[in-house]
Amino acid sequence: MSTPWWRSGLRAGRLLIATPEIADGVFRRSVVYLIEHEEGDSGGSLGVVLNRPTRTPVGAVLADWHDLTTAPSVLHEGGPVQQDGALCLGQLHPGGADLEPRGVRPTTGDVGLVDLDADTALVAPQVSALRIFAGHSGWDGGQLEDEVADGAWFVVPSRPADLFSPEPELLWRTVLRRQPAPLWWLSTFPDDPADN
Repeated sequence: MSTPWWRSGLRAGRLLIATPEIADGVFRRSVVYLIEHEEGDSGGSLGVVLNRPTRTPVGAVLADWHDLTTAPSVLHEGGPVQQDGALCLGQLHPGGADLEPRGVRPTTGDVGLVDLDADTALVAPQVSALRIFAGHSGWDGGQLEDEVADGAWFVVPSRPADLFSPEPELLWRTVLRRQPAPLWWLSTFPDDPADN
């Protein structure tokens, strides 16, 4: 029996969509963008939850970055690891990956990790969108593969608009809705299965 398409293709730049198997906690109905992924026991994975905006304005924590962040200009809860730290993703301007990076490290496609210690004046010309996350999501080698195989996550392609959505809290349904069957059916899954 072959592996379903939504349980394969783990790599940087993909989205992890929490299945209804994850019923509570920070990953319930989460959409995680994979920044890094290395297969096997010696590898590991790093990502950020895209659909958990907080109420904390970026300007309250990182004043210099507030005007560069994409609306909503609040910190986003990136995951349960190192929540006292910040990680920033930026969408590179077309051709931005070919520029000499100044405070931005291209990761996949037109997305880069932004150094929050860099001068904002150097970063601004390189990015067209920017989002800051408090904490991140991480998996030890083989852990994420096991979770996907156990049915906790769907693995789907990402779109640039997912990372910088003006309505991040709607991403779980939005991303599922654009997938082929049977995944799009889950976009109508009730918040409380008892309501079904």
